[in-house]
Parts: sequence; C-alpha cells; structure tokens
Amino acid sequence: MTTSTAGLDEFLQARPRLFRIACRIVGNPQEAEELVQEVWLRWQRADRSAVVDPGAFLATTICRLAINLVQSARRRHETSVGPWLSEESAVGGVDPQTHAEQQEAFDDAVRLLLERLSPAERATYVLREGFEYPYRQIAETLRIGAPNARQLVKRARDRLASDRCHPVTPAAHSRLRHALASASRAGELDGLEQLLTADLAQPVG
Repeated sequence: MTTSTAGLDEFLQARPRLFRIACRIVGNPQEAEELVQEVWLRWQRADRSAVVDPGAFLATTICRLAINLVQSARRRHETSVGPWLSEESAVGGVDPQTHAEQQEAFDDAVRLLLERLSPAERATYVLREGFEYPYRQIAETLRIGAPNARQLVKRARDRLASDRCHPVTPAAHSRLRHALASASRAGELDGLEQLLTADLAQPVG
C-alpha cells in the first residue's frame, strides 16, 4: 500500500461518523468537511502502528479540532459551549453511537468551562448562555450587580477563546457535569445554582 493510501480503509469506515461529530459541533457542513480532510492528513502522518483503536483515535482528533475551531479568534464572539450545555435533554431517541458522541462533546464542554473560566465567569456564563437567565435574575441569584453580570458573561466569552487553563480535578468535573445534566434533563436548577454560588467562595486555581 502506498503512503497516500495507507490507513485508507480505517479512515473511510470512520468518515461518516467523523463528519457527524464535526457538523454537530461547528454547525456548518462546509467547515465540517474541511475538518474531516484535516483529520485525514493527520491520520496519514500518524504512527498508526501505535494506535490500538483507529475509530476512537480519529473521533478524538476531529472532536478536538472542532472544539479548537469554535474557540478560535474569528469566532470569539459566538457562543461555543452554551449549545452543548443542554445535551443531556436531547439524547432520547438517538442511536448509542450518537449518544456516546454527544456525551463526549458534553464532557469536553464542561472541562472547558472549568479550565478557562473563573468561578464568577463560569456561573454567569452558564446561567445566561446555557439556561437563558435574564441578567437581573443572574444578579439576584449570585448577589452581584446586573452590569457586573453582563461584564462577566462578555469576559467569559473572551476567556473561552483564549489558551489560559486552570487545573481541573475529576471531582470538580463530575460535580459540574452532574449539576448541568440534572438541570438540563429534569429542570433541577436549584442544585446548579447552589453549586455555582458555592464555587464563588472558592479560590481560583
């Protein structure tokens, strides 16, 4: 097999799934197709002898590329994490593979919120972009001024497009993921509000 076709069978088998992942995250079929082509180039350059599961490797690669794209400077003013926050409420009726892909994207979104945002930025962003709270309600919930809430949401959007990174513990990721899932799936907003408010009292990592 030549260099240009090495690994072609594995890639072609995974290609439909890769396109679905990219299209769901970036929301644009043309950009999704470009990402699929980029994954193909990276797959050709990869040490495939060290890859145990080609499908998982390719899916992880395109997921990371898509997340990087929506966090890029040219899209820094668009919401990139917000649409994923309600992922848990829309999993019914999908096939297991798509469900697993949704779970992976949701996990990555939660991790980004923890890695790149301060507790105050995260709290205001989640309530505004994830659950469409009015700024007045955000201010009352978090006991801050409404203008401050607006500024924090704007700052959060910019932070999500940056490269800064706080360390994230598995416990913190699990707590936030569970609270977001419960709020999205069952409307249990009290628990989410309590977690976000409690985080405001914690030092920034």
